[in-house]
Amino acid sequence: MQHMAATYLSNADGANCSSNLTEITEKPGPIGFQGVVGKSRSMQQVFRLIERVADSDSTILINGETGTGKGLVAKAIHSSSYRKDKPFVSINCGAIPENLLESELFGHVKGAFTGATSAKIGKFEVANGGTIFLDEIGDMSPDLQVKVLKVLEEREFEAVGGCKSIKVDVRIIAATHRDLEEQVQKGNFREDLFYRLYVIPIQLPALQDRPVDIPLLTQYFLNKLNKDKNTQVSGISQAAMEVLTQHTWPGNVRELANMMERMVVLKGEGEIQINDLPAKLRPEGDQEFAPVAVAAPEIDGDGICLNTAVSEFEKNLIYQSLEKTDWVKNKAAKLLHVKRTTLVEKIKRYDLQKCA
Repeated sequence: MQHMAATYLSNADGANCSSNLTEITEKPGPIGFQGVVGKSRSMQQVFRLIERVADSDSTILINGETGTGKGLVAKAIHSSSYRKDKPFVSINCGAIPENLLESELFGHVKGAFTGATSAKIGKFEVANGGTIFLDEIGDMSPDLQVKVLKVLEEREFEAVGGCKSIKVDVRIIAATHRDLEEQVQKGNFREDLFYRLYVIPIQLPALQDRPVDIPLLTQYFLNKLNKDKNTQVSGISQAAMEVLTQHTWPGNVRELANMMERMVVLKGEGEIQINDLPAKLRPEGDQEFAPVAVAAPEIDGDGICLNTAVSEFEKNLIYQSLEKTDWVKNKAAKLLHVKRTTLVEKIKRYDLQKCA
């Protein structure tokens, strides 16, 4: 694993790695395409399956834990198909209230319900000629399941409040983090709809089951973030990479992506080290230094000047943070949870200097 981290994240290879990753995420290849990255055996199987089914028009059901990239795989299938120049429409069935989801999917006519002051085109009609991605379909109500089944069987539907059938030519890709077979057994999901969806199943592995892909994913996110955020982070140290590959990643690729954004933005430039990792990931005994608490002066009978006491307290803490970080202002500012510019201003104000 150490060798792999060095292979993909070394500063010397940074430019080549960046261009290669950009290329492989745009077209099919041994490491990925369309933003889906991985060299593990499980991901290689996913890539091969995507290429085989892209032009088939068969209904696809993607199953995987939250954050494994189900939406990216759906988009990759669409982008690799003959429908790629037509719309790709995504809708999260679990994020929209049930009373609004039907209108979102099928549209409504004017006056169909209170507040329907004008007609609205639904997602199925918007996706005509292209692909509609029904994310978290396992959260859909039984009534809506019937209507989706009709679209699958007859390729037509009626808008809410309407009486005219609307025909569509649309490919359906569905996704869920639930075990739909189990939901069928419990009576929470229609069996006939399940078998209509379960034509070509694609199972996405959890990130903890493919640690070999973590160096590739981190490099991919690093390249993208440097470009989007205008940062100059050169890579990730071998020690930090070992920690990342050993983490269980309950939030999967989404958790890794969010963590990388946090680290790249905070780091700004240079190489990400173990101390740049979130505290929950750092090994015990390798936590960031925290300034030692300074006892407040006691108030005697003559009283005390509050402003002077506060200034001395602040000055002491700033000096401690600078000493603990060998006067690296970025790190000292991070310890004190202030901006670097704020810290520099206070150093000048208190005329703090490094001891010889």
